[in-house]
Amino acid sequence: MIRETAGIRIENLHLSFGTTKVLAGIDMEIKPGEFFAFLGPSGSGKSTLLRAIAGFGPRPKGRILIGDRDVVDLPPWKRNVGMVFQSYALWPHMSVRANVAFGLEERRMPRREIGPKVEAALELVGLLDLAERMPSQLSGGQQQRVALARTIAIEPQVLLLDEPLSNLDASLRVQMRRELLALQRKLQLTTIFVTHDQEEANTTSDRMAVLDGGVIQQIGTPQHLYDHPANGFVAGFLGTANIIEGRVQDGAFVTKSGHRLPVPAPPQGADRIVLRPQNIALTEERGEGILPGRIRHREFLGSQIRYLIETADGTIIVDTQHGPDTHDHAAGSEVALRIDCRNAPLLT
Repeated sequence: MIRETAGIRIENLHLSFGTTKVLAGIDMEIKPGEFFAFLGPSGSGKSTLLRAIAGFGPRPKGRILIGDRDVVDLPPWKRNVGMVFQSYALWPHMSVRANVAFGLEERRMPRREIGPKVEAALELVGLLDLAERMPSQLSGGQQQRVALARTIAIEPQVLLLDEPLSNLDASLRVQMRRELLALQRKLQLTTIFVTHDQEEANTTSDRMAVLDGGVIQQIGTPQHLYDHPANGFVAGFLGTANIIEGRVQDGAFVTKSGHRLPVPAPPQGADRIVLRPQNIALTEERGEGILPGRIRHREFLGSQIRYLIETADGTIIVDTQHGPDTHDHAAGSEVALRIDCRNAPLLT
């Protein structure tokens, strides 16, 4: 039921609210049929960028091409995009069926065509049996599916999702993001998903853009960004990261306290190393690649135990697997850290 999907190209996009610059020089391309995420903290510009693509808000400077058409000067209803909002924005006095039909009626589609399209959209999201219910009679997950069906029914070239899972509880969010990805794969529809939750972005997106301060910090697959962050912000935002300062010397990274951490082919000029908590082990060893420390705090996380360890190079977070044969360390214990630097990113 979906017409041909389209890619998106954004060129030198700038947007301000009055004197406040919100987006600064955005350049990026999203492939047709790709599930793409905008990820960043509150105020990073991710929702503003999504709304600029949809046509909401002030006119930006630059170009937004959907397919081969520049849509910057077009109103939202002429861009052929569908948007699902955080609040779902369902009409409370209309049934599920009427809510899904609303967008088609606004487009003056013949009534004989509306019925089949509504039925097809509701069947896609598994709500055909609930078509006559009112929104107040639905769960949060069902309301979200109605909002998706309403958007799918208009056959957009691009689907825009503005934090659509944020109103759901934790377990339902996991279920719904799986359903959302399965639906996107079935439709092969270019989709942009805005979230501040890096787990949601990691588990759904083919690629993502990490934003901060209205600037794209890095674009890539979730795994590439996690393993090869471009800067300290990306490293810290995508999972827990220990960022230790120092210098490269004689084939090793030397911390400010003078401890040597062997690193394969370290780049000259690197002054920080990114150490993930799961790549650090507690040991009784001493020598190169070992940092002494003292446990300041311990957290039981179920499958893992997280330690905050004071060292001469600052507080380091270490995650160890919890199991019947693992040794638990108490707060205040002196420990040594064996650091695996084989895949540790170095930043300049």
